[in-house]
Amino acid sequence: MAIDTTTATSTSPASDRSLATVLLAIWHLSRPRIVAMVALTTLVGALAATGQPLPVLTLLNALLGTTAVVVGAIALNQRIEHLSDCRMLRTAGRPLPSGQLRDREVTWYATAVTAFGLVYLATTVNLPITLLTALSWLIYVWVYTPLKVFTAWQTPIGAIPGAMPALLGAAAAGAAFSLNGLALFAVVYFWQFPHAMAIAWLYRKQFAEAGLKVASVTDPTGRTATTIAVVGAAVLLPVSLLPLFAAAVGWGYALTTTAAGIAYLAGSIAFLRAPTDRTARTLLRVSLVYLPVVFAAVLLAVFL
Repeated sequence: MAIDTTTATSTSPASDRSLATVLLAIWHLSRPRIVAMVALTTLVGALAATGQPLPVLTLLNALLGTTAVVVGAIALNQRIEHLSDCRMLRTAGRPLPSGQLRDREVTWYATAVTAFGLVYLATTVNLPITLLTALSWLIYVWVYTPLKVFTAWQTPIGAIPGAMPALLGAAAAGAAFSLNGLALFAVVYFWQFPHAMAIAWLYRKQFAEAGLKVASVTDPTGRTATTIAVVGAAVLLPVSLLPLFAAAVGWGYALTTTAAGIAYLAGSIAFLRAPTDRTARTLLRVSLVYLPVVFAAVLLAVFL
């Protein structure tokens, strides 16, 4: 059901806001679960890039700077998508559609934390991580976000900043384009395809009402979305074994990631054979297990 934008934007009048309310709204605006996953990916990328422990201060500086830029990107994304968020039940409660924050406040906040993060990275870590973080922010905010209303093929673009934290971590370790860093980037990149298609299917009606061109909207039969999911999971199987060729991991890693990849592919194939909410939800759950398993396998292989 479509959300009335006039109602959605007036549930918390500005005059009634307390400082605690504003701070809580900023917390929700930052989408902490996504930020936590980005930080985890950056951490794994940093630790796995060279197989050597990083100075704690360097690691903390990298995490603080990249997290600030990610928060800025997420906030600006919500500022740009304000109207479409008002039309979807799953996003109508966010700080902007619900009226907890004003457009101008979000714009200034996003700009400030982004600028802080980039300057902080440049002065405390190194130039490569700063440039890669800026590139990721640029693609996410000014390429991927606008494309969502024009084409269903925005997913391959959006997956680039989604996977970039792996390279950011590697850059913090001084090995931005090491095989381990690139391999982890590729794993996270292709992991996103089944994950995104499952979400696209589960919320296809809301996406359609909001005017977002996801694969499940442009092709309501589900054939496009399910095919993309299977292709992504299939490519992920060999891609996840790339660190093996760099002698950075052993067969324990290979067996673990292969088993996880087969489960992910099986869930994608089940989704292809029967595009239903049940198979999409199962695939989504498998996707949420896959990455932590692979990350754990990477770290165990590198440090044990």
